[in-house]
Amino acid sequence: MEDMQTLGKLVIITGMSGAGKTIAVQSLEDLGFFCVDNLPPVLIPKFAELIEQSKGRIGKVALVIDLRGREFFTSLSESLRYLSENYTLTHEILFLDATDSALVQRYKESRRKHPLARTGAPLEGIQQERKLLEELKGLATQVIDTSNLKPAQLKEKIISRFTNLENSGISINVMSFGFKYGIPIDADLIFDVRFLPNPHYVDHLRPNTGQDPDVYEYVMKWTETQEFLAKLLDMLHFLVPQYKKEGKSQIVIGIGCTGGKHRSVAIAEYLGKMMGNSETEVVRVSHRDSERDRVEVRK
Repeated sequence: MEDMQTLGKLVIITGMSGAGKTIAVQSLEDLGFFCVDNLPPVLIPKFAELIEQSKGRIGKVALVIDLRGREFFTSLSESLRYLSENYTLTHEILFLDATDSALVQRYKESRRKHPLARTGAPLEGIQQERKLLEELKGLATQVIDTSNLKPAQLKEKIISRFTNLENSGISINVMSFGFKYGIPIDADLIFDVRFLPNPHYVDHLRPNTGQDPDVYEYVMKWTETQEFLAKLLDMLHFLVPQYKKEGKSQIVIGIGCTGGKHRSVAIAEYLGKMMGNSETEVVRVSHRDSERDRVEVRK
């Protein structure tokens, strides 16, 4: 039997209504993807067959699947399983999410009705949709939280992902955050570092973030910090290959402290330096809340 060769790439775009699927599909169109909106899941295998029969003429395809076709939605898992077992093209699921409050605000601004809201109140439909999509979100190879992203930022994020990592192994996103501002909804792993000594209580360190050398050294100098980091790196070096083996294209690692300004930032910076030595791993570090208190003071 001849070795089968992968002839195409299929991206399935799904997620919460109002979370940015239109921006996502437009971004992939700009990258040369052939895009189809609102395709019933039962037709995914037929579409995969067309891709493979094109013998490379149709190389990159993006399909938008959402609850507008909910009468077919229950068949999605079966179609994806059939796809994996019978076709050689690579595929991944891009899931777009946002907090309930962000989605409600978007529906109010657009004056649109949520497709599942029987009473017209957006929150009712959002909560019902979140339950329906819970299992699918767990199957996603990449989850993007668009709550605080402007359309241009989401477009940039998607273009960066599918341009730079299309043929790479896995993207590791280390994000610091503050628990008092909420847990990142797109995080795969969450680690709480509130047990570490807090620079907030050192007067000359308080105004700065964990990116400042003095704050960074303060967080790192403790025995419990070094022991925690040794155990954390050991676990991550085990977990990352397992995620990659399961087809994940991205891992979001959340590091949280109280305000997301000192301890979590320093630990995230350290992980950014220590991870991603492999050519198939790209590591990015971001700090969701490190400047939030300064922004709030200016307001």
